[in-house]
Amino acid sequence: QKVVADGLDLPLSEVSGVVSFYSFFSTQPRGEHTIRVCLGTACYVRGGKKIVERLEKLLDVGVGDTTADGRFTFEVARCIGACGLAPAMSIDDVVYKQVNPDKLEEILKRYYKEDEDDEPI
Repeated sequence: QKVVADGLDLPLSEVSGVVSFYSFFSTQPRGEHTIRVCLGTACYVRGGKKIVERLEKLLDVGVGDTTADGRFTFEVARCIGACGLAPAMSIDDVVYKQVNPDKLEEILKRYYKEDEDDEPI
């Protein structure tokens, strides 16, 4: 933040205030993929919290953290605009509907397989 403040000739407090206000700014390294679990009213009532708890165990991270291998950053959202599909979560730009904790391992495996397919044979 100091580099940005110095480069723009702004006080560090002003840059820090902007960075901390907007959720899409981060001061920590981010994963290759961003998982966002919706905790809006519809998703929360239909089991969003259980999805969060299961992902914390599967990924061995807390909300706001990035996995040790740098693959996933795990976040929650207040609404992802998929209330009729609750509970919902997204990974990058893909929305997963009516997710339950038992589906999570299968969903995550797709992102590990994706990277294996990119490697030369």
